[in-house]
Amino acid sequence: MFALLHLLLLLLSLSSHSIADEIFDVRQHLATVTRYDVVKDIVDSSYVPAQIPDGCEPIHLNLVSRHGTRAPTKKRMTELDRLASSLQAHIAEAKEHESLLEKAPAWLLGWTSPWKGKVNGGELVAPGEDELYDLGIRLRERFSRLLGDEYHPDVYAIKATQVPRASASSVAFAMGLFGGRGNLGPGKQRAFAVSTESRASDILLRFYDTCQSYKNYRKSEQPAVEKLKEPVFDEITLALSKRYELNFTRQDISSLWFLCKQEASLLDITNQACGLFDDSEVALLEWTDDLELFILKGYGKSLNYLMGLPLLKDVVESMESAIKANEEAHPSGSYEKARLRFAHAETIVPFSCLLGLFLEESEYSRIQREEPLDYPPKPPKRRNWRGSIIAPFAGNNMLVLYNCPANKSNKYYVHVLHNEHPVPLPGCNNSDFCPFEVFKEKILQPHLKEDYDAICTVKKQHAQKPAASKLSSAPSGSDSMELQKHEL
Repeated sequence: MFALLHLLLLLLSLSSHSIADEIFDVRQHLATVTRYDVVKDIVDSSYVPAQIPDGCEPIHLNLVSRHGTRAPTKKRMTELDRLASSLQAHIAEAKEHESLLEKAPAWLLGWTSPWKGKVNGGELVAPGEDELYDLGIRLRERFSRLLGDEYHPDVYAIKATQVPRASASSVAFAMGLFGGRGNLGPGKQRAFAVSTESRASDILLRFYDTCQSYKNYRKSEQPAVEKLKEPVFDEITLALSKRYELNFTRQDISSLWFLCKQEASLLDITNQACGLFDDSEVALLEWTDDLELFILKGYGKSLNYLMGLPLLKDVVESMESAIKANEEAHPSGSYEKARLRFAHAETIVPFSCLLGLFLEESEYSRIQREEPLDYPPKPPKRRNWRGSIIAPFAGNNMLVLYNCPANKSNKYYVHVLHNEHPVPLPGCNNSDFCPFEVFKEKILQPHLKEDYDAICTVKKQHAQKPAASKLSSAPSGSDSMELQKHEL
């Protein structure tokens, strides 16, 4: 009897293991090229969100959202055309040894890029429009009282960067948010205003473009980041060359990984380029993207997120204005109730880091001291830092200001949501519902030692030359792979 029970347990174990293997969804592992709908509900099941007390009402909402799913840029489409030529050369070489083609996937024979001949790129595509439109509808339903006033640009301020996919995302979102409230067309839409700032001076949403110190840092560190990624690409290049008996190069693997991400996100094709890689290889390739994101846009250097201080200060100032209006009992419709921003992953990632998201509490004290953190652990180790969760297409942070009149000591609270779900703030005792004064003291104040100009002026950086890091000291290889830029 015991032997039979043991056998049954063993079979159950093997069965659950095979089920776990089957549920690996490559679409959830595409770093910042991940579509919103496949990851937005992935949450830490061990985290228990705070219970918002009865009587607390939202009085102001700040949204910082990335644009929706977009087409590849012209530069990337050119890369895919080069990939097609390279694959054709490998196939022609293999045809000289007919038996070798037996291992080559059929789709590779005569493959051409789905974007071949396309003149323009980088625009918001239909799935991206849906992502933002549906987000607008969900927020209208979730915060019906807060977002239910008659539209006015001073009540619901909509801001976007001066990039078409960002402004198009803001329009799709607002159509969802305000749909049915106007007189335009069968959907009863209404006109709304979207304000933009010149790329040359937008320190709120494109601070990475106006911060010269950051641009210099990124340019200088890219070769070292590339060097860190090389071993993974070399390993996978060798594995795929043996598996399919084709003479893939490291650049081929880099381009095939990019193609996998585009096919899976834009075309829902997962059995071609993505099918070349096994699950462990996808996990490693995802990690290389996450590593690059961490070093060049995230916690790898304090400059990456400190340049986002104007945005965080703008968020806090909007909350202070809402508190003032509430305290003075201004009539509804006479003050701003939401500030809705649409930008890029380069905006979302530093802003998330300023809030201290995706950290352990012990690490939060290090970023307050502006210390770089250890690199995200390599698979199969688990990590919190995943680009697919932090900044997928349409990824977003929401900070909702609540008025809790029954609580005399702390009347105003900030509810922090990432991709529409509560997330813990290490700076607020790992709670997602933080007293506003604590939010200012613990989240904003520690970063205010220097202002944006001091952080981003090159002359200032030269006067305070940092010590050499293990990253900048990494040697560069003569045969190094062209760095995959995220082009977000």
